[in-house]
Amino acid sequence: MLSGTLRSTLIRAYALLAVLFSLIPTLAIPSKSRAEETEALLFCITVPLVEGKDVSVNLPNGSTKTVGKVVALPDKTRWPSYTATKWGKPGTVAASAVNAIHLLIGIDKGRGRTMSITPLKTIAPAAGPGASIVIDSPAGEGMFGAWAPAVGNPVMVRGEDGTEAPLSESRIPKPGDSLVIKVTKDSVPYLVEIENRPGGRVMAYYSSYRTEVIGRVLRPVEGVGRFEGTLFQDVGRIRANHPGVIDISTSPNGEIGGFQIIPWEHSRSPEMLNLWNMTQWMVIAPEDGRSPMGGTPPLFLGGLVPGPASSESLWDLWSTYGRRPLVLCRIQGGPWQKLPVAVGKDDHALKGLTHLRIYFPTYDEPLKSDTSQSQGD
Repeated sequence: MLSGTLRSTLIRAYALLAVLFSLIPTLAIPSKSRAEETEALLFCITVPLVEGKDVSVNLPNGSTKTVGKVVALPDKTRWPSYTATKWGKPGTVAASAVNAIHLLIGIDKGRGRTMSITPLKTIAPAAGPGASIVIDSPAGEGMFGAWAPAVGNPVMVRGEDGTEAPLSESRIPKPGDSLVIKVTKDSVPYLVEIENRPGGRVMAYYSSYRTEVIGRVLRPVEGVGRFEGTLFQDVGRIRANHPGVIDISTSPNGEIGGFQIIPWEHSRSPEMLNLWNMTQWMVIAPEDGRSPMGGTPPLFLGGLVPGPASSESLWDLWSTYGRRPLVLCRIQGGPWQKLPVAVGKDDHALKGLTHLRIYFPTYDEPLKSDTSQSQGD
């Protein structure tokens, strides 16, 4: 039999050990999480709400690149914003495009409230008058090109005292504050292939060993239309991505023409009902026919960006070309080729198009060790 004193001592010892062991996962997990978060961060974009101040890109290695200067500030937000904002997440990027970046502040009565960042010269009706930070960057370049954030990237508001809080209804930036957009390296497929026919498969290729059918085509695309933002993008490139659209340019930079891919939910939006009588939209649905698709990865959240213009470069050769999503096609089941050039409105410009491939951004040099993958090497 143990004495009372010894029993009491053992109980206290076991209790102390239990506390110590319980702390081990508590201490270890945040450390791992922080490491993973640092690894996922590609760069930050800082947009000061001060006229004349530089808009900068800050890389993890400490280097900074100026991508424009603030020339005008918003005097309001936009509500109701475009329909697809209701599938976005407040406090994140709601659209990434060559002609505008839209930021989702909140959702009220089923419609998003947004603030936008636009180039000095652009066509961006979704931004709304007076609801944009205007910078003197050309459309399709800088944060509208090489350094564009992806849909879903978090947006913080940094006060003049340096404190940060997520963009929200209760923390709308005011003059003197800065917006900080954290651009991350998300887990995305290296390509999505679409069979352009009713019932055609939408297949995501994540590796040589993993292919996933993520949707089906309800309505194939056959024509192109005058989507104005394509004026600032080249053929076979992403013009815009938001929770309800992928806009693909079929026209050379300086001309207008393209088509859109939208989730089935958006095809039922009031402003989109007429698309069923037109040929410029592809409508896709989830594989199970029930799950939501708007605002979900990989097509309508994360990954897709306009990418560098031909005159731009990132931190190395691989990133410059890898962060430039590309769209290829097959005509009548033939070999893969570039999208045909099609300008203006043409209901049958893509007739005979049987397959599409969307190549997602990539950053890493093949076969290069993880330890040497860093910006500025």
